[in-house]
Amino acid sequence: MTTPPPDSLPLRPFWYLRHGETDWNAQGLSQGNVDIPLNATGLAQARAAAASLRGRNIATIVASPLSRARVTAEIVSEAIGVPILFDDDLREVAFGEQEGLPMGTWYDSWIAGDYTPEGAETFAALRHRAVASVTRALDRPAPLLVVAHGALFRALRAAMGVPPNERTRNAVPMWCEPPPAGETAWRMEYVV
Repeated sequence: MTTPPPDSLPLRPFWYLRHGETDWNAQGLSQGNVDIPLNATGLAQARAAAASLRGRNIATIVASPLSRARVTAEIVSEAIGVPILFDDDLREVAFGEQEGLPMGTWYDSWIAGDYTPEGAETFAALRHRAVASVTRALDRPAPLLVVAHGALFRALRAAMGVPPNERTRNAVPMWCEPPPAGETAWRMEYVV
């Protein structure tokens, strides 16, 4: 048996849900660890996500404790009757001095590992903790739903062998499936 590459995910499928919209999302501002609440659109998105997840037999919900993810997870939890487990390692990346500022050209360099804003977490460190958290969660009863953040999912995308720098839609459930035999890239599909 070969050893999996470092910071790779177990080959088990799971659901991923980015939190609903916040005012800072709508304004294109970098949130990071600033605890910005859902706005009215985000609450409606979370309710729509909950409706689309009914009947999917989700057995475990693991979420970030930041309020935008927590409230999104609570809305889903209430709709499907599954309690939430919180994992601090699912918190959004700390963007340091960039938090509260418009997303800029620095983002590509941060993902590439060429630049890290002052006081921010590196993309490699984010990938490590995101993979560790989802790996722990995948040991719980399946199907699993992870409710977290956009940059965190970019780190998971990197671990899934797909281009990381793609925006994840707010509060639209995504089914993440390991690659078929002989392939390396996971498959992801939004479910509306």
